[in-house]
Amino acid sequence: MSPPARPSPSTAASATPASTAADISAAATTGDVAAASVTADVAAASVTADVAAVGNAGASAAPVTARGIARLALPALVVLAAEPLYVLVDTAVVGHLGRVPLAAVAVSGTVMSVAVWLGTLMAYGTTGRAARRFGAGDRAAAVVEGVQTSWLALAAGVLLALLAQVGAGPLASALAGDPVTADAAAGWLRIAALGVPGLLLAAAGNGWMRGVQDTRRPLFFVLGANVLSAILCPLLVYPAGWGLTGSAVANVVAQTVSGGCFLAALIRETRALRPRPRIILEQVKLGRDLLIRGAAFQACFLSATAVAARFGVAAVGAHQIALQLWFFSALALDAVAIAAQSLVGAALGGGDGQAARDVARRVTIAGGIAGVAFAVLAAAGSRVVPGWFTPDPSVHEQAAVVWPWFVGLMPFAGVVYALDGVLIGAGDVRYLRNLTLASALLGFLPAIWLAYGLDLGLGGVWAGLGLFILIRFVTTVWRWRSGRWAVLGATRTA
Repeated sequence: MSPPARPSPSTAASATPASTAADISAAATTGDVAAASVTADVAAASVTADVAAVGNAGASAAPVTARGIARLALPALVVLAAEPLYVLVDTAVVGHLGRVPLAAVAVSGTVMSVAVWLGTLMAYGTTGRAARRFGAGDRAAAVVEGVQTSWLALAAGVLLALLAQVGAGPLASALAGDPVTADAAAGWLRIAALGVPGLLLAAAGNGWMRGVQDTRRPLFFVLGANVLSAILCPLLVYPAGWGLTGSAVANVVAQTVSGGCFLAALIRETRALRPRPRIILEQVKLGRDLLIRGAAFQACFLSATAVAARFGVAAVGAHQIALQLWFFSALALDAVAIAAQSLVGAALGGGDGQAARDVARRVTIAGGIAGVAFAVLAAAGSRVVPGWFTPDPSVHEQAAVVWPWFVGLMPFAGVVYALDGVLIGAGDVRYLRNLTLASALLGFLPAIWLAYGLDLGLGGVWAGLGLFILIRFVTTVWRWRSGRWAVLGATRTA
């Protein structure tokens, strides 16, 4: 497979839609396009043949291989896993300070997870848009998407950091069980929130770099920053004597260093750094649909935990174990979805619908195989894994109720997560939004509350999750087979 052909600056401009062409033409008077084109040619040379599968707009793309998918998915998996692994290290370090600091981090970490969630939405929304531009042979326009998302990330990050200084106290008091924990959580949150601008800048950088099929630099940026923070955290907490404050400072360092690396890479890529409100508004509209979709997921999982808690301590403990394992599996499956976002967007941007459908077929198979693999591992560990989390036999008994659902649903979830990536990469997020809302409101939520009303126990809760997954499985597979998602062009207008 050959690396994608790169157009001259004049060819790239002529292949760009009118709205973007106007912006690029204006920038050309200052030399921005020339600089971006030279940078694009240099960067393109480093993209391996299996990963780069698209050329100029309208050109036929070579088939994407399983190796090409893996080259994008494996670095993405490490990036996805880096933050949760650091959180585990941070939790272990803080846990030795006592129950109150540990509870404080749990409370304030829940608030910070909102920023992480917003960052994920930014990254996903940017990848598909940048990938279409990249697939059309216009890397400069793909980078422009990254510039505008970075402005949005910086503005949102500064706003959230300022709000945290005012709202940390009330939020911590509402979530914590006692004043001492609330005070400690508020102090941690005020410091840690200073890293939110860097966190969101890193998410924006991940988004556009995935769009141009560069997953190696994000790997080094994110992993390096988290390793640095993992070293700093115990040093600041214990030898330096900063206690809980040291944990918060280490978090800020990791997020700021990571965001700074992505920002420096963006500045090296292009000098066209001015904000463009029209593009930012388009990104906000896309993010709105992803936000609504994400809120539906949050409502479902919070409701499931609330219902499980009504069946007793053992039931909610088993539910928590199974749910965290489900989230861990989803993390790995999301790496395949990220590869799909990049490759599908690039193929559609290059005008090759057949290549996009081929990518969709391959990642769907990969997602299904990964789901089956996780199911086999879960089945093999059914008698062992719950014991890793607790020695309580009553929790083990409830876990035995959940486990068949967990194992049986995983292959379907693998396909669903892969197709989510395909549709997000294609920009078909309105369909995903409506599908998720319908699955939640007509399937999952009624089923789990019915389980509570009929006293069906934890099995009823997971039957609701099964209905949620199966509705999404049927409707995403139907959408994929219909081909309506495969809208060609450097931008999606339908």
